Amino acid sequence: MDTPPEPRIGDRERREVDERLRRAQDAGMITLAEYDERAQACYAARYRRDLEPLVADLPDDAPAPSPPAERGTAVVEPAWHTDTRTPEQRRQRGFKGLLVAAVIGVAAIVAPGVLSADNGAAVFGSRVVQVAPGQTDVAVGVLFGSTKVVVPDGTQASTSGTTIFGSTNCDTACAPEPPGAPQVQVSGRGAFGSVQVLTASEFAQDRAGDRDRDDD
Repeated sequence: MDTPPEPRIGDRERREVDERLRRAQDAGMITLAEYDERAQACYAARYRRDLEPLVADLPDDAPAPSPPAERGTAVVEPAWHTDTRTPEQRRQRGFKGLLVAAVIGVAAIVAPGVLSADNGAAVFGSRVVQVAPGQTDVAVGVLFGSTKVVVPDGTQASTSGTTIFGSTNCDTACAPEPPGAPQVQVSGRGAFGSVQVLTASEFAQDRAGDRDRDDD
């Protein structure tokens, strides 16, 4: 005899599983990313067998997916609050959560190196580092901030290091100088910030421009 087709599930069964997943995520049993992935699969499910794997590893603290109601049986909606967010809204919440986690992770990794920079670090702010004549090595750090490194005019600067989700700029200061010009190596490292290498003349012009804007 042919096996009768499996009855399809409806929105009631999907909402029950989604509510169980949401409570598991609120309790820390699954991550935001796992919740988002399972919720998408939940709302795409057609049969009860599609829902069961989504909650198989969760404690039985909430009703499991209900079998399809028999014809003529009254269906009582769950009394608890159901999540009315769309799958797109859930995906956006999951993306934001992953982004915040990534930012925190990167900051935690680079923070020790930033704070140990020999010539100072800019953390949630700005800093100016003046390079003394004859100084050959400068190490600065930046984390959610900006650092300006000022080298003497006529000094040949070069840069090294990595700024994650940031930038290191050195235009005039890194331009070729005549042979025999003093050399200075600027090492900038950190994340979510910028390191700018300027000549003394450039820095003076910047400060003059800032004063003019303040006067306006």
